Amino acid sequence: MSGTAAWMAASIAWRPIVAADFPLLSDWLSRPHVHRYWHHDFTPEGVARDFGPGTRGEEAGEDLLVSVGGEAVGLAQRSRIADYAQDFQELSAIVDVPPGAVTIDYFIADPSQTGRGLGTAIIRALVTDTWSSYPDCPAIIVPVAAGNIASWRALEKAGFRRVGEGDMEPDNPIDPPLHVISRIDRSSA
Repeated sequence: MSGTAAWMAASIAWRPIVAADFPLLSDWLSRPHVHRYWHHDFTPEGVARDFGPGTRGEEAGEDLLVSVGGEAVGLAQRSRIADYAQDFQELSAIVDVPPGAVTIDYFIADPSQTGRGLGTAIIRALVTDTWSSYPDCPAIIVPVAAGNIASWRALEKAGFRRVGEGDMEPDNPIDPPLHVISRIDRSSA
């Protein structure tokens, strides 16, 4: 079995991040292929600052440790877009953001596991779970830096369609502001 078929046969699961995961997150966030688009402070203090509120229930979004076949492989984040005013404002200036819409973000920690369908399989699993976990969510809308072709292509392979392009504040200051906006609707999933 190769590519997506292998990942589909494996068990994709996730759980909320806990403080004990911070050293692993620090390692992952320091990896060049992750740090390129997840421009976080990966020091222990930075990880605790950025992810600690989520572990304590002080953050609206979800930080999820993703595993395949019981092995931790990456991180996913999921939140209602309206819960983050700046994100909502930037995104709704480019595309329609219906009430209850959710966004996701993700990375695969091991560069040898990228480009093989794992990201697409994780996105599909997140979409399926989002429809159950957020029963009033009409759509999942995901902005991706235009230069992150692998990410927006994984979204397309998972059934998302491009609904817009526009300028948003990039996560990494070296990126231009242009983002590709992709969307999947509950009715089309």
